[in-house]
Amino acid sequence: MKLLLATRNRDKVRELKAMLAGLPLELISAADMPGLPEVEEDAETLEGNAIKKARTLFELTGIPAMADDTGLEIDALDGAPGVYSSRYSGPDATYRDNVEKVLRELQNVPEAQRTARFRTVVAFVSETETKTVEGICHGRIAAEPRGSGTFGYDPIFEVTGTGKTMAEMTLEEKNRISHRGRAMAQFVEFIKHKTETGT
Repeated sequence: MKLLLATRNRDKVRELKAMLAGLPLELISAADMPGLPEVEEDAETLEGNAIKKARTLFELTGIPAMADDTGLEIDALDGAPGVYSSRYSGPDATYRDNVEKVLRELQNVPEAQRTARFRTVVAFVSETETKTVEGICHGRIAAEPRGSGTFGYDPIFEVTGTGKTMAEMTLEEKNRISHRGRAMAQFVEFIKHKTETGT
């Protein structure tokens, strides 16, 4: 079965391929198909963005597509940056720009009130179905970045019960407990069932 990963982000492609390893899939990413347009993520929810990306690429290629959208939801910021996480400090924001903006906004917020969660929604679109699954990881925002691994907000997101930020974890550790890892575990079961039953 061919599966199109609706992302050009190399970090994300690497993570997704590690999570889908061992399944009878031929994985292609949007980066492998240079003619595909960027899909504007203008929905008001993570679910809406994930479905829109997967549906657009499926309609353009005819290949079943998988897309995800992830948001960091910080309680002290009323759930922001949420759906705007990847462009929180502007349309051309770098990972560092976004991290610095969050730290500035939480500068005077005490540790006990820095609770947050990462939420990922994964969408699959084919000719016959649209399916979504969700994963959540709880934590808090650290006072400063720690660790050099991974990407995005990982250096400031300390996972509940670990004492580590996501950037201080190995890829294997992160994939086991992360929001994307939890959503992908459900997605893997869904795809396994499809490939085993031929549905």
